[in-house]
Amino acid sequence: MQRLMKFRVLWDIHRARCGFHPALQRLRCQSLSGAGALRWNDSDTPEEFNFASDVLDYWTQMEKEGKRGPNPALWWVNNQGDEVKWSFREMTDLTRRAANVFTQTCGLQEGDHLALILPRVPEWWLVIVGCIRTGIVFMPGTTQMKAKDILYRLQVSKAKGIVTTDTLAPEVDSVASECPALKTKLLVSDHSRKGWLDFRSLIQSGSPVHTCIKSKTLDPMAIFFTSGTTGFPKMAKHSHGLALRSFFPSWKLLQLKTSDVLWCLSDTGWILAVAGFLLEPWTAGSTVFVHHLPQFDPKVIVQTLFKYPITQCLAAPSVFRMILQQNSTSLRFPTLEHCCTGGEALLPEEQELWRRQTGILLYQAYGQSETGTTCGTLRGMKIKPGSMGKAIPPYDIQIIDDKGNILPPNTEGNIGIRIKPTRPIGVFMRYESNPVKTAEVECGDFYNSGDRATVDAEGYFWFLGRADDVINASGYRIGPAEVENALAEHPAVAESAVVSSPDPIRGEVVKAFIVLTPKFLSHDRGQLTKELQQHVKSVTAPYKYPRKVEFVSELPKTITGKIKRSELRKKEFGQM
Repeated sequence: MQRLMKFRVLWDIHRARCGFHPALQRLRCQSLSGAGALRWNDSDTPEEFNFASDVLDYWTQMEKEGKRGPNPALWWVNNQGDEVKWSFREMTDLTRRAANVFTQTCGLQEGDHLALILPRVPEWWLVIVGCIRTGIVFMPGTTQMKAKDILYRLQVSKAKGIVTTDTLAPEVDSVASECPALKTKLLVSDHSRKGWLDFRSLIQSGSPVHTCIKSKTLDPMAIFFTSGTTGFPKMAKHSHGLALRSFFPSWKLLQLKTSDVLWCLSDTGWILAVAGFLLEPWTAGSTVFVHHLPQFDPKVIVQTLFKYPITQCLAAPSVFRMILQQNSTSLRFPTLEHCCTGGEALLPEEQELWRRQTGILLYQAYGQSETGTTCGTLRGMKIKPGSMGKAIPPYDIQIIDDKGNILPPNTEGNIGIRIKPTRPIGVFMRYESNPVKTAEVECGDFYNSGDRATVDAEGYFWFLGRADDVINASGYRIGPAEVENALAEHPAVAESAVVSSPDPIRGEVVKAFIVLTPKFLSHDRGQLTKELQQHVKSVTAPYKYPRKVEFVSELPKTITGKIKRSELRKKEFGQM
């Protein structure tokens, strides 16, 4: 209690000068006063924290007092010309109604698990904040799932409820009988369905009077399913600390202001969506911009960036790549100021081309479902093309070997995050119901991310790939990003994905799957293969060149635009 009182008093002292929510006053004021690297000590962590009451309701009060601008909290649009604009006051009202729907109508209780499988519709925000208000653990999932995927998640999580659309409701009904814990099914639709509760009508008739729980910072808040590259999906369980910690990098990585309009193009099933759609922008009092965008259409993305006053954009590298490939007369977007990307390696050539075409620098960040954002090139920091930046406090990130020993600079190893003697705020609590997997990723004093990288003398990290992606050819360790970067410099290559391929002599060799640019589609493939191989030899270490090349019309990708190298690799090894 004394620690919490100290925390709140400290925030109140700085509130008038900084004008930000109490949970970020100290960090914000440090930044404004030039106090150096932002630091977070264990003694600063409040015993209680709840994003709904401590952040969302704070900005609602600021609106009531006229201390925030007129921009909405949520600005949602679609291709049909529909728009939804909700202020923070409306968000507070609607999410309190959602909280009452969950507890009073559905009978859900604090600690229960609720599956959330919705596209980019406004109700997604109501469900998440409603869960936070009640202590219900929300579990986002992508709408690309099929019945077997939904069945697995409902069974392993023992979910008490699910919220989805009429598109996926039949899939849920087909497996519901095999999920004894499932008691409540909520439908977000304009149509009714037998056995389902109408979420929209319940929100409209629900009471706006609700008392938010006093959640502990380390109480569970969310579960993200993460499978890495192999095995069944694991449940990475996060505490409310994720909502507290996830904003530390925003002052430098995004530097969001109340006047900013942030567009995050993540799929709603991933941790990036929770951070970029909700936690980070609303902590800063910014506007969350959302386009329904059922499928990634680069033409619609370009049109949207011209039409709406979007100031910041957060998306996977493939999204920026698709924009660059459009035959637009201009990519000088009128209000766009800052762009950040992550999720896969960003090619240096793409970074430079984006700068030339748009006049805006493209910054890179890195994180996982287990950790949120852990490192990045902070806004205003020197960009090293191809690097994913430096560690962001409070994380201590090192390159480690398989025993947890710290490796020297420029040595390939595992990306490790120090979790001992104290686990930093924001690192997942555990893999729910899977102590074996939880123990497997603990490596000495570190959490072993399973990603391979190097770090240079200045502390910049260079991503090589997932441990399973790194190719071992005749004793040489080759990261796919290294070869893809080299291929990207050739004018024939629009996109590429590099994986290992079986070889009777070398065990594994480098294989490149290449999507050609339109000008090279009619070229002789045999001659082009030799030319590309020679090109890679000339720009990087010769042993890294692709001994096998396959030209394809497109690369397999996730809904968020990440290249599925694991799928290509499995095909090569006859596992699919």
